[in-house]
Amino acid sequence: MSKLKVLIIDDSALIRQMLTKIINSAHDMEVVGTAGDPYIARRKIKLLNPDILTLDIEMPRMDGLAFLSNLMRLRPMPVIMISALTEKGANITLQALEYGAIDFITKPQLDIVNTFGEYTEEIIAKLRMAAKVKVQARSIHKKLAITPKYSADVIIKNTPLHHKFETTDKIIAIGASTGGTEAIRTLLSHIPADTAGVVISQHIPMNFSRSFALRMNQLSPMTVYEAKDKQAILPGHVYIAPGDSHLLVKRCGTRYICSLNQGKAVNRHRPSVDVLFRSVAQNVGPNAIGVILTGMGDDGARGIKEMRDAGAVTIAQDEKTSVVWGMPGEAVKHGGIDHVLPLQHIVDKLMSILKKK
Repeated sequence: MSKLKVLIIDDSALIRQMLTKIINSAHDMEVVGTAGDPYIARRKIKLLNPDILTLDIEMPRMDGLAFLSNLMRLRPMPVIMISALTEKGANITLQALEYGAIDFITKPQLDIVNTFGEYTEEIIAKLRMAAKVKVQARSIHKKLAITPKYSADVIIKNTPLHHKFETTDKIIAIGASTGGTEAIRTLLSHIPADTAGVVISQHIPMNFSRSFALRMNQLSPMTVYEAKDKQAILPGHVYIAPGDSHLLVKRCGTRYICSLNQGKAVNRHRPSVDVLFRSVAQNVGPNAIGVILTGMGDDGARGIKEMRDAGAVTIAQDEKTSVVWGMPGEAVKHGGIDHVLPLQHIVDKLMSILKKK
């Protein structure tokens, strides 16, 4: 079986060296070349015909966004962005995802030599995933350390739904991972301003979640926030989980509020979709709609089943329009989905369900 061929594009010799070591440690992939700027990369792509690229955002002679835009127009292929964990890096990375990058990896700002190796599992998993994605043209052997995989039980216990509902307010709960920022952008740009309150758990780092919320607020008819603890959930508003906190929905009298939790990562994620969905199942029940979008892994599959069991209507993005049909596919397998729909049809279904509720 041939190995995945990876080309690394980064102006830092240290990053190129460390990425090469990490990628070559995997049994099924190899670095076939490196490039210090996009002009060298362009020649090496033609010469080496790689399966996938890692691409730094800030480089000399041509920035990563300009290179990515040209690449996706002329020779579309899977790209994983290497991004600085800064507000500027977050904004540019979100643009890169709009241009067609599959996903991104954040590099540490301090002590890169001693901390970059902690990203080994994430880097290899994302490269494997990205290599399977069919990218469309756009106009614009080392044992890996496995971290414990906790369930939502470490944050919120799975208790039966036994209380009466004193409000008819509706909530839409959305969960996503890989490819989710673009899927969420598509939904929020088409949801009417007077829609029920929306809560979102997207796998995304801190700083990125803040920038993502600001970007969505500019594009959506609704008002979009990065969620704050004890913030009231109101119709016409969207609340995105911060990148370092689980987002839960709780009851406060007859209102729903956001509750932030910095507990253990669930399914290796914080924020976790399972945590959000379980809290919605327990506190909103049949007044909720659950939506699970594109994403790698199975986070959210159990939680959306709990929502359905509590009387909520549930929707999964279909395989064809998903970048990765991991999370929605697992949700379907768990029996937690009422409707499997293309991304472009989900908003219409949401509006139809809300009229009936």
